Amino acid sequence: MSGFSRVTPLERLRQYRPAQPPEVQPIAEGRLVRVVGMTIEAVGLKASLGQQCEILLDDGKRLEAEVVGFSDQKVFLMPIQNIEGLKPGARVLPLSHRMGLRAGEELLGRVINGLGQPLDEQPMWAGEEYVQFAAKLINPLKRHPIELPLDVGVRAINALLTIGRGQRVGLFAGSGVGKSVLLGMMTRFTEAEVVVVGLIGERGREVKEFIDHSLGAEGLARSVVVASPADDPPLMRLRASQLATRIAEYFRDKGKNVLLLMDSLTRYAQAQREIGLATGEPPATKGYPPSVFSKLPQLVERAGNGDNGGGSITAIYTVLTEGDDLQDPIADAARAILDGHIVLSRSLAEEGQYPAIDVEASISRVMPAIVANSQLAQAQKFKQLLARYRQTRDLINIGAYAAGSDPQTDQAIAMREPMRRFLGQGMQEAADYDSSLALLDQLFGNNAADNANNAPRQPASSPLKAGR
Repeated sequence: MSGFSRVTPLERLRQYRPAQPPEVQPIAEGRLVRVVGMTIEAVGLKASLGQQCEILLDDGKRLEAEVVGFSDQKVFLMPIQNIEGLKPGARVLPLSHRMGLRAGEELLGRVINGLGQPLDEQPMWAGEEYVQFAAKLINPLKRHPIELPLDVGVRAINALLTIGRGQRVGLFAGSGVGKSVLLGMMTRFTEAEVVVVGLIGERGREVKEFIDHSLGAEGLARSVVVASPADDPPLMRLRASQLATRIAEYFRDKGKNVLLLMDSLTRYAQAQREIGLATGEPPATKGYPPSVFSKLPQLVERAGNGDNGGGSITAIYTVLTEGDDLQDPIADAARAILDGHIVLSRSLAEEGQYPAIDVEASISRVMPAIVANSQLAQAQKFKQLLARYRQTRDLINIGAYAAGSDPQTDQAIAMREPMRRFLGQGMQEAADYDSSLALLDQLFGNNAADNANNAPRQPASSPLKAGR
């Protein structure tokens, strides 16, 4: 019969191939063989690095863990919760789903842990959409440049160390110099639509005190607090840092101007150090393995401005300087990857100056590009006189300095008390950007006029004229 094309049985079967269900890979369970410290070892488990797993306990409960490494046929896991009830031979099941969070405006005012579970004993929120913990990275060439100054409500920072919207700043401080108080002030006074606070590795008592006293009811209403106290496993502390950043990214992608406060970046690094050493990484610098110094920029680079026309994340990371040592490996690495640093001085705190900001040791790398030439000249004059007074303070105190010997030293002595009052500020006192600049102009308007021509030139489109 002409025109008849015969279809072979093989070709007929191929027509039904798209309708076949996808091939299902068998789930390879593992079993627990060893626990050393916080490291769990399992064999027979087929799971990839970073994948979540569940360990089945005898009482029916499940312990969540994450794959952090492997060696030959052994898989190393780190628990997300505290280890209790583990026995040899316990079943270990890999999970196929990725961890995420129901995000939305209902998150504002809530206190959650590193898994996105409520800590404030309030019911779970519905959320507008489900977001994965791992976010898409932004092409650096598509990021909106930092152009506008940000009002943080602290006079010394607004006038002398101006922070730009979308900048990433480190707050370097030892213990007991007013770090948490300054963070609380910036949380309450900063012009931001959403505030995300990450309390990582702090004492449990400090978490409650920060929320009740430093943050307050008004500050909490526009904030999301992610808390992982010091008694949490290192993986939970690591997750809390990443979750706080992910929530800030979510609101930034919605076009919001977000303030991200993380206390502290050092605890994040210490958590990664515990994980790295537990999986066999060699210690490199003062006990920190190499993975710590690769994880820090991966976390910090997620903050900043979004695409053109989008929102922004202005991030402030506290860095603990053990023994007030600014050459600590984490402090040194943080200075290299951040856009500026604010140093709190113990000696200033002992003198009763709060906030104890050491203006000479601090810097904002974006300040020359976002402020007027006159303000930059006045800030430089302020630092020069402050440095000159501290250099000759011993001579002044013992009466060895004769008035009139040096004009700049005479001016530094005369301006000592006005500058001290300028740097001091009460914890309930808000100093907005305009009033901070006005007071600085009163102090050094005429003195800095001669230096204005030598200051870096302002771009043609001044952000001060465009509005804040």
